Amino acid sequence: MARILTGVQSTGVPHLGNILGAILPAIELSNKDENDSFIFIANLHTLTAVKNQEDIREHTYAVAAAWIALGLDPEKCVFYRQSDLPEVTELTWYLNCFASFNRLQLAHSFKDKSAKLDDVNVGLYDYPVLMAADILLYDANIVPVGKDQKQHLEITRDLASKVNQLCGEDTLVVPDISLNESTMLVPGIDGQKMSKSYGNFIDIFLPAKKLKKQVNSIVTDSLELEDPKDPDNCTVVDLYKLLASPEKVKEMEDNYRAGGYGYGHAKKALLEEINEHFGEARDKYNDLMADKKKLDEILAIGADKARKVSQATLSRVRTRLGY
Repeated sequence: MARILTGVQSTGVPHLGNILGAILPAIELSNKDENDSFIFIANLHTLTAVKNQEDIREHTYAVAAAWIALGLDPEKCVFYRQSDLPEVTELTWYLNCFASFNRLQLAHSFKDKSAKLDDVNVGLYDYPVLMAADILLYDANIVPVGKDQKQHLEITRDLASKVNQLCGEDTLVVPDISLNESTMLVPGIDGQKMSKSYGNFIDIFLPAKKLKKQVNSIVTDSLELEDPKDPDNCTVVDLYKLLASPEKVKEMEDNYRAGGYGYGHAKKALLEEINEHFGEARDKYNDLMADKKKLDEILAIGADKARKVSQATLSRVRTRLGY
């Protein structure tokens, strides 16, 4: 049985792009009996950018509620909050003592912001080492990542190998990288890749009226209702294809080409698909966010499961380092 570890950023409510591109595929993996899935909310990493304690807390709850509402079964995986396992920070220190200063300078997480060093905190610089500890602490065999995280996984593998060279080959599990070459591209309301950074996302957990307003804000051209339209050059159609059946997609494409079918009709059809796919999840999400105690209980159970592994790994590392 392979242990698969997935880290989830605690940046608040996941948007449609997160859901289709990462969350639902990870949930599908966790439901397979042959997988031993560890899924954690990386709320310690959040502190590199967010300092408001209420935001950190609420963002963590929002992520937990969203994953469970979308179908994650905490009984079929180990679902926990990173900050509940302080062992990860101790392992980070040990790994820091094996990490190359020059190698970390080249990490994307630091390099992309290094032009303004006054705005860079040490946590951001050390981000890849904490990420390595997140993975190595739980003896993960496989870590699925997008291309943007491949470099950080290579740093993880390098650190594990350095520790093993000194302490013994079985001290840390060197994880394999599962690179997702076909990460789903979900367009935002402006046609660019959907991202919170661009402010172009669709939040499927919004109340009905606000969600409708968000969908209606999708940018289209200015063709009139009666004009034929190009379905191959329309963000509404691109999003519709990700949710609707092939038959429904073909019908919409035919309507575009025939004319007499406006963008308002298309946006209404898209909104219906979103509600059909995620209406039940939205209700469950709201119920969970209204019961934070329940979320704490679920995450505490996950932390207890994770702790059995983390303490064994840390004890092994401490002993072999001479502590």
